Amino acid sequence: MAASMVGRSARAGRLIRAGGSLWRGPGKAVAQSPVRPRGFRSTGPCPTEEEKRQPDPEALSGDLVNVVFVDRSGKRIPATGRVGEDVLRLAQRHGVELEGACEASLACSTCHVYVSEEHLAVLPPPEEREDDMLDMAPQLQENSRLGCQIILTKELEGAQFTLPKITRNFYVDGHIPKPH
Repeated sequence: MAASMVGRSARAGRLIRAGGSLWRGPGKAVAQSPVRPRGFRSTGPCPTEEEKRQPDPEALSGDLVNVVFVDRSGKRIPATGRVGEDVLRLAQRHGVELEGACEASLACSTCHVYVSEEHLAVLPPPEEREDDMLDMAPQLQENSRLGCQIILTKELEGAQFTLPKITRNFYVDGHIPKPH
């Protein structure tokens, strides 16, 4: 078939050479070029936006921060996290019903919490994207923040994060998102 294509297409010779053979013309021998194994390399995994924002677990310091979550029923849930961890992941690790439907991509307000007044001043002001998402949160208050945007520091030792009485959950079928 390759021989019949040569007369029909100017690119056929290039195709044959690219395929590892050298065409010499009608009735002439075909010389095989040596086959070289093709090496592949990987550039590594492409990090998600969340992974870009999160510090490397190996780089996290050993400093621990103790905080308290207050759930919708008023139950106090103590939690200990590492400096550099976000409050959403900490809450999920400790069984607190903080949804985080967008998995910390700043596309929802389901990780809305109230920060204790004495610790609110320690946090950097919310960025514009966080403010936009907070506008969608029910029962917004002056001390409202998104848990996915609160990164634990030693200054947050003893902070209290209260869940609002109501939330606008995306998972209405009882699904609980699992961090992955």
